[in-house]
Amino acid sequence: MEAFDTLREQIRQQDGEKFPSRAFTALVLKPAYDHAKQNLLDAMMEVNRAQLIMLRERELLTRQEAACIEKGLRQIDLHALEHGEYTGQYEDLFFEVEGKLLELCGDPAGSLHLARSRNDMGVTMYRMVLRRRLAGVMEALDGFITKMNILAREHEKTIMVAITHTQQAQISTLGHYLLAACQILDRDFGRLRHAYATVNRSAMGACAITTTGFPIDRARMAELLGFDGYILNSYDAIGGGDYLGEAAAALQLCAIDAGRIVQDLMLWAGQEYNGIRAADPYVQISSIMPQKRNPVSIEHLRSLLSSVGGECATLLNMLHNTPYGDIVDTEDDAQPFLWNACDTLKKCYTLWGNVMGTLSVNRDVLLERARNGFAAVTELADTLVREEAIPFRKAHGVAARVARTLSDQGRGLTSLKEEEMRQIYADVTGKTLNTPFETLMRCLQPEHFVAIRNVPGGCGPQAMATMFAKEEQRKASRESWLQERRRAEEASRAMQNAGLKAIAENSRG
Repeated sequence: MEAFDTLREQIRQQDGEKFPSRAFTALVLKPAYDHAKQNLLDAMMEVNRAQLIMLRERELLTRQEAACIEKGLRQIDLHALEHGEYTGQYEDLFFEVEGKLLELCGDPAGSLHLARSRNDMGVTMYRMVLRRRLAGVMEALDGFITKMNILAREHEKTIMVAITHTQQAQISTLGHYLLAACQILDRDFGRLRHAYATVNRSAMGACAITTTGFPIDRARMAELLGFDGYILNSYDAIGGGDYLGEAAAALQLCAIDAGRIVQDLMLWAGQEYNGIRAADPYVQISSIMPQKRNPVSIEHLRSLLSSVGGECATLLNMLHNTPYGDIVDTEDDAQPFLWNACDTLKKCYTLWGNVMGTLSVNRDVLLERARNGFAAVTELADTLVREEAIPFRKAHGVAARVARTLSDQGRGLTSLKEEEMRQIYADVTGKTLNTPFETLMRCLQPEHFVAIRNVPGGCGPQAMATMFAKEEQRKASRESWLQERRRAEEASRAMQNAGLKAIAENSRG
């Protein structure tokens, strides 16, 4: 007992006897304050202005009270708050702003908190900050997809070997690959768009968790703050952290999808593959090896995209097994992980677009690899089906024998001799080959392989033209949505300014 009393006294002396303790301040309150002043202050002031307008419109504040608060909000020194240090005088930034407002306009300032809580206000601010960051990621992603599309057009006819299971598969084009990347990136945009729609709902008016007895206007608050609407059930408005989970899942998948493409670029940039060459601003030399051109920009993209996935995984783990209600696991401790994920992903898209827009492609190397390998042999089987009217499985057997025979001898497809082809055909089918050998050799050319693949989605010119047209439609849809979001944000600011102006003018009337 004596030992415990001694320990308790030591802790009291070291950590203080009143809330907040020094340890709690260092771990929780100061970091939360620093994050808030950097990320939440603007949103907090927007919520304050919207609350003032709504309360006055609902006649829950007198003309004089509203005018006093409006003047006080204008007089708060936001620059000082942004650069201030946590002193412990106020528990958090919310109470500091409220304290400053009380200093500026006295008791009327206390009425600004009528029919709201830090709960609904906090969730609303979090959603405002997250939607802006999501929109920033989407702006960067749209710009990146546009650059990739331009590159795809540049390399529509650049022959390359497509890979499956890390092995050479069939002939394709770099443009076909890049268009495929554009499509998965556009789906990422769609997932972010859906997450944005979930995030973009106001919690204001839910108060602590059960709303209020005052006749407030939740729809007006949502409108003034630029939301698409409000979360109807007040319990859900406070307790439903799934908006964070959906955003995290969408961002995490964006990072995963991007990382898979970046991994290919790392392979192609290697000297053994020698498919692409990053421009000088995106490579780093060795401190000792003069010949080195390390594509560090691509390397860092891969590692930073993994960090985005890690930030999102942390957030999702923080949500796991938490109660459905107001809980700190979804609040100050959790929010920065998504903010960091958004900021990093946005910068990754910007850097990645610059790397892709300036790289050089070794077209001749890629074409020669396609000619010397066996990636065109599928077309040999298809041609035998068309020309000889044999079952595909039989034709597949002939093509497989050709590939195996030449491979065992260390030879490529283009070295195939007519007598070899006729003998293999006879051995596998028991029939005489009637198709001219020139026809079979022509079908083994990479250019021919690509040119005839015009089924929708293929790498042939007609199929590619259709996909490029679809890509233009997707681009128009993305940019239209982004413009609509910008207009909505501008409209909400204009409504706030008009509401505040009316309060100021009415006070003089």
